[in-house]
Amino acid sequence: MAKTTSLKKTHVGLTPIRDSDIRHESFTERAPKLDGLVEFYRSPARVAWTPTETNVPDYPKLAQLWWQNVGEAVSGEVTVSTAMNNLAREQDKVLQRIERACVQKECGPKMNPKKDESYWLNKPGSPKAKVNEKPQGKTVDYDGLLQAWREGRVQ
Repeated sequence: MAKTTSLKKTHVGLTPIRDSDIRHESFTERAPKLDGLVEFYRSPARVAWTPTETNVPDYPKLAQLWWQNVGEAVSGEVTVSTAMNNLAREQDKVLQRIERACVQKECGPKMNPKKDESYWLNKPGSPKAKVNEKPQGKTVDYDGLLQAWREGRVQ
C-alpha cells in the first residue's frame, strides 16, 4: 500500500519520493510529456544538483509575513501599496538575518544593496511608475457594462 501511495504522490506532485517511483513503467510512459523531468531524476546529475537558484530560505517565517500583510490589504486596513512595501521591508529583515548568520552556507540568501525606487523603474522591462490620473479612474461593474452595451448605451 505504501508503494502505491508514494507512486501516486509522485505522479500528482512530480516530486519523486523514492527512486523506484521515478523508475516505474508509468513514468517511462509519461516521460515524453514531462519535459526531461524523468530523465533528470533517473540520471547521475540528480545527486550533483543543489538548490542554488530561486528558493525560499525560511518558508515558515516568510509565509507568516505574507499572510499578515496580504490580510491587512484585503481587509482594507492598509492600501495594497502600503502592504506590499511593509512586506518587502519585513522580508528583507528576515533574509538579512539569515545571510548574516550564514546558516544556509552557499545556498542562503545574498542580499543586494538597497537602491532607490527610481533605479528599478528606469531599468529596461521594469514596471511603470504610478500615474496620477486626472480625472481619477473608476471601476465599472462588468455586468452593468455588458448590459449597457446590449442596450446601445455608453454607460
